[in-house]
Amino acid sequence: MALKFINLSKHYGNVVAINNLNIEVRSGSFTVIFGPPGSGKSVLFRLLVGLEFPEQGQILVNDLDITHQPPLNRQIGYVPQNFALYPHLNVHDNISYPLALAGRSKVEINEKVQKAATMLSIDHLLYKTPDQLSGGEKQRTAVARGLLKDAKIFVLDDPLVGLDYKLREQLMDELKNLRSELGATFIYATTDPLEALIMAQELILIDKGEFVQGGEVEKVYQNPKHAQTLKLLGFPPANVIEGRLTDGEVAAGPFMFKLDGEAEDCDLWVGLRPESIQLDATGELTFPAKVRLVENLGGECVVHLETNTNSLTTAFSVADHEMLEYGSSVNISAKPKDIFVFDRLSGLCLGKGRN
Repeated sequence: MALKFINLSKHYGNVVAINNLNIEVRSGSFTVIFGPPGSGKSVLFRLLVGLEFPEQGQILVNDLDITHQPPLNRQIGYVPQNFALYPHLNVHDNISYPLALAGRSKVEINEKVQKAATMLSIDHLLYKTPDQLSGGEKQRTAVARGLLKDAKIFVLDDPLVGLDYKLREQLMDELKNLRSELGATFIYATTDPLEALIMAQELILIDKGEFVQGGEVEKVYQNPKHAQTLKLLGFPPANVIEGRLTDGEVAAGPFMFKLDGEAEDCDLWVGLRPESIQLDATGELTFPAKVRLVENLGGECVVHLETNTNSLTTAFSVADHEMLEYGSSVNISAKPKDIFVFDRLSGLCLGKGRN
């Protein structure tokens, strides 16, 4: 089912949680709502499922206005950030609780619980209580409860927060497979940029309750339209430094190059991703640096560097380079066409450098 938020706003006193938000979610997609803590993701989800109501705007599902409908009428499955299992109920009864409240028959309840538990590989745990479960098993139970509703939209609010990476990796795969099996629209919130990149077919970035950028995840990553997109989306984080545009010339830290386009003189944010900084002297922009920290992540290595003017981070495949030592001197290079230029006042992208 397609979903639209139109001119949506929500306030708590003087605090603006959602500010005139306009976004669309494509039917059948796995869409990730990404943003830093406090950006409005959880508030947006509570508005969507009917736990709260906006002061302004509309929420449309297949062009049907559900803005003020009660939660039971919305046909939306919900997995909140705090999965809050009932400690006195076993897994079966925790999962089936919403159906029991709705007065469904025992036969229907048992069939649906068994199906959801089997999909999430917890069918062997149905008669255990929450204190007998691991963190990952508790999370699966909460997800199963959320998926039990007869719905074509499922909302998952940071469901993997607090789990160790191995469990998160496993559940990420399971959730993507579940979306395919159910043929539903999944809307998933996270503050983790790596999780967002792994999970999303389509990604919507919000910050301070406002839309920043959205689209297919690869296009959003490769073509940030706003400085916040570059700053927030990526692992390791992008290099972003202050600069100045004067007569079409960009000067920022160690970088000096021409802007590929036209813009008025202004203060800038200049950014490039770690993978765009090369450990060689073959690029058009070359300069010396010292190694300040080396993080070996297995197949990938993240190196923190210090130039005469700024700190920078690069990332490379361990198979392609020898390991670097702390304090060693290296020559690094970059290409202007890989460097994004943003107006510092508006945050909007002015273009890239010109080779």
